[in-house]
Amino acid sequence: MRYVDVVNRTIGRFAMYLIFVMMGVLLFASISRGIFNVSHIWVVEMAQMTMAAYYILGGGYSIQLDSHVRMDLLYGRWSTKTRAIVDMVTGCCLIFYVSFLLYGGVSSTQYAIEYNQKNYSSWAPPMAPIKVIMTFGIAMMLLQILATFFKDMEKAKGEPAA
Repeated sequence: MRYVDVVNRTIGRFAMYLIFVMMGVLLFASISRGIFNVSHIWVVEMAQMTMAAYYILGGGYSIQLDSHVRMDLLYGRWSTKTRAIVDMVTGCCLIFYVSFLLYGGVSSTQYAIEYNQKNYSSWAPPMAPIKVIMTFGIAMMLLQILATFFKDMEKAKGEPAA
């Protein structure tokens, strides 16, 4: 659990800076279009891919920080054990969902690599790099969900979480 936490913390902190990369790409596009009247066909797709990497790679870190969306109407009033039990139940649903997401990601990545898949656009970038990044991010998210599940299990038993 600690190893997964360390890896996701490192990846998440790296991913935070991808927003600046995306802003730089969009700023470059604005300046080149507004001042030099030159447009680039790759800008929008590069910004989209950077944003996808940003939120997928940050997913595990978000789960680790417990900063995902939660309905606090009842949750805030519950004891630590009750919260842990509810989090375990919802964690099972999340594990199920993210497992299928990972399965689809692996399948899609294999296809992109095997057939040298390109995006259907005028720039036509290869899809394999972003699919590899997204599949890796989903895998790290799944590992973080499992680590959080086991931490919640310890809380539900009344033991201190690692």
